[in-house]
Amino acid sequence: MTAAVFFGCAFIAFGPALALYIFTIATDPLRVIFLIAGAFFWLVSLLLSSVFWYLVRIITDNRDGPVQKYLLIFGVLLSVCIQELFRLAYYRLLKKANEGLKSLNPEETAPSMRLLAYVSGLGFGIMSGVFSFVNTLSNSLGPGTVGIHGDSPQFFLNSAFMTLVIIMLHVFWGIVFFDGCEKSKWHIPLTVLLTHLLVSTQTLLSPHYGLNLVSAYIIMVLMGIWAFFAAGGSCRSLKFCLLCQDKDFLLYNQRSR
Repeated sequence: MTAAVFFGCAFIAFGPALALYIFTIATDPLRVIFLIAGAFFWLVSLLLSSVFWYLVRIITDNRDGPVQKYLLIFGVLLSVCIQELFRLAYYRLLKKANEGLKSLNPEETAPSMRLLAYVSGLGFGIMSGVFSFVNTLSNSLGPGTVGIHGDSPQFFLNSAFMTLVIIMLHVFWGIVFFDGCEKSKWHIPLTVLLTHLLVSTQTLLSPHYGLNLVSAYIIMVLMGIWAFFAAGGSCRSLKFCLLCQDKDFLLYNQRSR
């Protein structure tokens, strides 16, 4: 894998996420802390998933054939469920922290839960993307073929675009998930879980990486629209933003919720 391909795939995968970080988070130390905490929660969820996966492999005595395929699907399902449980745990932690800050200093404006949802989602997404990208690069060194189904010549390019999708989806999932918890509409976090499962398992079930990427992008666009309105956006605010007439759009000067 040449250096040009490597940097090209890295730019595709992390360019938008890096831009989001620089323009919306990097200038605020508190947001950086929340982002790192979100990334840490994702890492802990991955560690727990890995422990379960390791135990299952030992119990099944590393059998080959169809057993490994079903174990892989089970591992992905388990990992996604644990990730969403940790997202819920992180929401609970941030909620308690916000309530504690308000009780200690009622005059101090606590961070908006919408802002915390965005930052935590980006933390989940960046760490997930880094892990996915590094895992793909390590597989490229061999031995054997790269990817579950083997021989796609566009595998690395598809992986870069899929990494981008996963990062952005985690941002949107975080916003939608927190909004559902805030409103006690538990079907919303359940929808996040189901779409997360769908995106994560489609590659295991189908060898057509291009079609999987298209369906993932469709889900990303739909979740992005949902997240936009869940974050308080509207057609009017979008119009003002595009015309550069809304100084309070998105993360700036949000009121506490």
